[in-house]
Amino acid sequence: MPQLIILLLFAAIAWIGYRKFVADAEKLTRRQNETRRQQENGTQGTLVKDPLTGEYRLKKPE
Repeated sequence: MPQLIILLLFAAIAWIGYRKFVADAEKLTRRQNETRRQQENGTQGTLVKDPLTGEYRLKKPE
């Protein structure tokens, strides 16, 4: 019985690690695609409107 609990615990940790790895890889891919599009268009960033002041500012990297 203890072997089963240890095995299940190991599987849960491996699954959580895998999901974290996939999430980080997707985030990196999105960032690289955004950078590539900015280079193709010759832009320096994306503007976002501040709802409080109404001013536009460059979007901060995540």
